[in-house]
Amino acid sequence: MRNLVIILGDQLTLDNPALDHFDPTQDLIVMAEVMHEANHVWSHRQRITLFLSAMRHFAERLRAQDYPLVYFQLDAHPYPDLATVWQTVLQQYQPQAIKVCEPGDWRIWQSLQAVADQHAVPLHVLQDTHFMSSIDQFRRWAAKYSEKNTSLRMEFFYRGMRKKYHILMDGEEPAGGSWNFDHDNRQSLGKLGPQALSQPPVFTPDAITQAVMVLVNERFADHPGALASFTWPVTREQALTLLTHFVQEKLAQFGPYQDAMWQNQPYLWHSLLASAMNLKLLNPREVIAAAEQAYVDGRASLASVEGFIRQVLGWREFVRGVYWLEMPTLKSANYFQHALDLPNWFWTGQTQMQCLSQCIGQTLQTGYAHHIQRLMVIGLFSTLAQLSPQQVSAWFLAVYVDAVEWVELPNVAGMALYANGGRFTSKPYIASGAYIQRMSNYCTGCRYDPKQKTGDRACPFTTLYWGFLIRHEALLAANPRTRLMVKHIATMPEEERLAIAAFAEQRLQQLADL
Repeated sequence: MRNLVIILGDQLTLDNPALDHFDPTQDLIVMAEVMHEANHVWSHRQRITLFLSAMRHFAERLRAQDYPLVYFQLDAHPYPDLATVWQTVLQQYQPQAIKVCEPGDWRIWQSLQAVADQHAVPLHVLQDTHFMSSIDQFRRWAAKYSEKNTSLRMEFFYRGMRKKYHILMDGEEPAGGSWNFDHDNRQSLGKLGPQALSQPPVFTPDAITQAVMVLVNERFADHPGALASFTWPVTREQALTLLTHFVQEKLAQFGPYQDAMWQNQPYLWHSLLASAMNLKLLNPREVIAAAEQAYVDGRASLASVEGFIRQVLGWREFVRGVYWLEMPTLKSANYFQHALDLPNWFWTGQTQMQCLSQCIGQTLQTGYAHHIQRLMVIGLFSTLAQLSPQQVSAWFLAVYVDAVEWVELPNVAGMALYANGGRFTSKPYIASGAYIQRMSNYCTGCRYDPKQKTGDRACPFTTLYWGFLIRHEALLAANPRTRLMVKHIATMPEEERLAIAAFAEQRLQQLADL
């Protein structure tokens, strides 16, 4: 055998560079489902189902095009992890070399390199052309940017990407005269809530997906989450259908309401495309092109389209670059030295805090929450409650269907938790319960009052927010973006400061019962 071509579970595209120059008479593809990839974090059953079903559908696509493939199906082999599978295949076929596209997980890359070294087989890791900025290109940008700045900023990376690919540009200037339209894209839903909301398409599980669901319910019965609502795209055709639906039905309203939240409405106008892109069923170029065309055709405003494209071309590419720049230290980062355990209700959603009950509850039901629910509800609470960044990151990796470590870890540890001390964010993302009340109706019917700092009905977000300000007053006062937050702390009577700090400490001891 010439090349053993390894395709990982999040590389489900025929554009995989490891398939370039493939010779079916000399090369062989290997794909594997293994228990460890579902168990190294306590994975949501919808996440496991999505990966396994999408992998099996892609395997059928490879076979239909006569690619020679060895596929290790979870219920048909004894190997516990990918390393053991690779060792077995190398011993059996003794290839001259291994080819693989860049993994999306530092752990996997290290494991594969160790196996290749052990068997003295050359490992050719090929640039992942799915992404619009390579790892090396990002490193060069970061090095140049860091010469003049103490921390990396997505905004400037994003502007460079817009120019490079000439996306939403008017010559050398941004369309509409501005690089972003954040000020237009932070509206709440008002008292009436979402109106004329289009529901996403339903992809009825076919025989492959149904078999996977049976397997997951049997083998992972103790894992969190439910499968009743599973309807994620598992093929490229389904992913394209979802993209078309978003552009035609939701993109126009995505911009103004992308930060809004509403009880029992998990999707609102969000695209739901992240899992399909992260599995590589969709290419970001076609997603961006479809959104930009909607603006050109007058079907969506510039503010909506730019806000969406910034997430794909800007933030998605940026955090991937940051991940490979910062690993492996990002995984152990803990700037505030937070060390409290996750309350058990992170796995049940059974908390008296309505916002967290809603966000975690829908996560357990669907494997999904949008970016503000993750950042400004779950992530915000985790920071204020001094939860261990490692435990929080593992939870996020476990429960979301679009979670691959390259995107999950920078977003959670770096952005939501400020665990790396602001390497690429300008401030900790902290707020009181008033923010959640302004951007949602979660506070309606909640036993806690976001206006109260202390007392039995005091919102834990508000209490812990003020406790955080008192604890980190000097740090926050030195940051121009958080200086105003602590302005009132300086003039607060000492008796009130002590009372708030003491009550915040009491709340920290009661996390399990909130």
